Amino acid sequence: MRDNPERSRFELEVNGEVAYADYRRQPGTLVISYVYAPPRLRGTGTADRLMLGVAETARAEGTRIRPLCGYAAAWLRRHREHRDLLA
Repeated sequence: MRDNPERSRFELEVNGEVAYADYRRQPGTLVISYVYAPPRLRGTGTADRLMLGVAETARAEGTRIRPLCGYAAAWLRRHREHRDLLA
């Protein structure tokens, strides 16, 4: 996973396709507005790996995550080990 600050999104490339999570940075918070996986990557765990990278980035930066996207919110609810990041 890589941060693409020019496009304000985290990206994960798999087999030439790019899944991404759009974000906005606020003081102490990453606001995740949208998570997208191309149709060929859906159901492969790509979005899950992307969100894991987002969570690891937030933890390393000492920020929390405010999920506006339904997928990001559901992912944080399902992964109890990262619930402390929920803003």
